[in-house]
Amino acid sequence: MTDFVDIWTYLSREPLLWLTATLAAYAVGDALYKASGRRPWVNPVLIAVILLALTLFASRTPYESYFEGAKFVHFMLGPATICLAVPLYTNLKSVRKSLVPMTVALIAGSTTAILSALGIGWAMGVSPDVLLSLAPKSVTAPVAMGISESIGGSPTLTAVLVILTGITGAIIATPLLNLLRIRDWRARGFATGIASHGIGTARAFQVNEEAGAFAGTGMGLNALATAILAPIIVKLLF
Repeated sequence: MTDFVDIWTYLSREPLLWLTATLAAYAVGDALYKASGRRPWVNPVLIAVILLALTLFASRTPYESYFEGAKFVHFMLGPATICLAVPLYTNLKSVRKSLVPMTVALIAGSTTAILSALGIGWAMGVSPDVLLSLAPKSVTAPVAMGISESIGGSPTLTAVLVILTGITGAIIATPLLNLLRIRDWRARGFATGIASHGIGTARAFQVNEEAGAFAGTGMGLNALATAILAPIIVKLLF
């Protein structure tokens, strides 16, 4: 047992340990997702989060120590987001044809995401600082954290809420849109991108490439729209 503790102490100090653990957790989640027949509720990101949380809890590893090893994955979020421009360029003609309805949907979707979060939180008695952290929860994490800080929220709490929003959207978007009988891949993708940012966009790509392209567009435009609308709405309400 002493030898095991010594080995673990040594490994826990190595940055590659937590990078490997992150990739392994996602690989397990992805394998389970494929084994389930790609069911939306068997979400690879959700499974990876649960596995990593249990591992950190069991090993009593501080988040700071974990992030030191896993920050390379965080860094790759930027290039991965930029890569979404490739399918967007491929479907550029279709995007241009839908420019007007996309603009209306963007304003409606962004405003609804902010107001619904604030309204539900206020009705449940959530404290003002938490309410402010809720406002940008439908935007991709780096942008959401910046918006949260600028309006007086907690960037750390916002990051957690963003992940939960993305996972929830990725799980329920496809069944919900099927239930509503929405067949247009452009509408499905754009709505998913606005509501559940990168994680939802990844799910949209798994379903249909055109939906993924519009989801990526919705995600990017919603980041811009929320950065403009959130401070205005918060100022009017608070």
